[in-house]
Amino acid sequence: MKGIVTVYKKDSKPKEGRGFSKEELRKAELDLKKALKLKIPVDLRRRSSHEENVEALKARLKEINKPKKSIS
Repeated sequence: MKGIVTVYKKDSKPKEGRGFSKEELRKAELDLKKALKLKIPVDLRRRSSHEENVEALKARLKEINKPKKSIS
């Protein structure tokens, strides 16, 4: 799960972030309590929002909500 959040330093170099911002959660239509319940990392100090992080979050939600195949 490491490396799913990308943040940019002042010199515009990408680096690994600690979690998604509240704005990115809002754009992915996910509230803070549900994100924490699903064990999605959230960084409350971040204020920026990057589209690639929103897309990564949406893909992660699809993966979590995918129905499990039963073994019969």
